[in-house]
Amino acid sequence: MEVIRAPWRMGYINAASNASAPKKDDCFFCAYIAEKNDEENLVVARGTFSFVLMNRFPYSSGHLMIVPYRHTANFSDLLSDEYSEMFSFSQKATDVLKAIMRADGFNLGMNIGKVAGAGVDSHLHLHVVPRWNGDTNFMTVTAETKVLPEALSKTYNRLLKAWR
Repeated sequence: MEVIRAPWRMGYINAASNASAPKKDDCFFCAYIAEKNDEENLVVARGTFSFVLMNRFPYSSGHLMIVPYRHTANFSDLLSDEYSEMFSFSQKATDVLKAIMRADGFNLGMNIGKVAGAGVDSHLHLHVVPRWNGDTNFMTVTAETKVLPEALSKTYNRLLKAWR
């Protein structure tokens, strides 16, 4: 049996093992908004009502999240300007990912509530996941392992350059 090591996943496992949902004060999205440490936090772009960042625990390379600045868990609470900017950013995200990663398609979606699979259920966010023809393979299905062909920092730098 071959072993693939992904030590960066331990951060996700440790965070996921905390049974209590994060409060606004504990929300890493809210912390990233305040910190303005974009490179460390993998923030690619900031708008008036929302921001775009890379998922530190991606489903695939280039996995982005679009997050409103306002801390809300309820999709229906989004204001028109927040909604509009988030979906405008999702259009730009797909254009950028097509250009720099040659994505063949995308999954866009929100997991609203813990029961729906939200890892962070207290702060709404939209996932933009690039996909490629033939990218589903046995690793994800049988080994519950994802293979990312590029380091997060390298993808971040390529996304940042293309976004601007």
